[in-house]
Amino acid sequence: MRISIGCDHGALDLKNKVVLHLQSRGFEVADFGTYTSESCDYPDFASAAAIAVARGNCDKGIVLCTTGIGVSIVANKVDGIRCALLSDLKSAEMTRLHNDTNMMAMGAGIVPEELALQIVDKWLDTPFSNEPRHQRRIDKVMALEK
Repeated sequence: MRISIGCDHGALDLKNKVVLHLQSRGFEVADFGTYTSESCDYPDFASAAAIAVARGNCDKGIVLCTTGIGVSIVANKVDGIRCALLSDLKSAEMTRLHNDTNMMAMGAGIVPEELALQIVDKWLDTPFSNEPRHQRRIDKVMALEK
């Protein structure tokens, strides 16, 4: 599985740790930056990571900033993306089971590193339930893009 990832300067350290964690689990990572701690604009990196998922170049994506809010908004502006802002394990599980999210966002200033890695694992390891009621709801959400 190929995972896209993007962050701003506020989440660079966490992004680098998530990349190493993903690679240690055998995932291929497409890193869309940023690569330095210099101040930058999160839409540039979050949109690149989301577009890679929307175009099918990556299977899923992770975006990070200080709160996770800005990058989640950006990702959800890209057609075909369902990005959940996550800060706990239960939400990570449920957003995959019920919403079949293809991207997740986190805030480096909100979620401690150990928990962040657990959230990534829970999100990646939880399959979509494929229950008709959940698919029906996803279809209605995605129809709003048309």
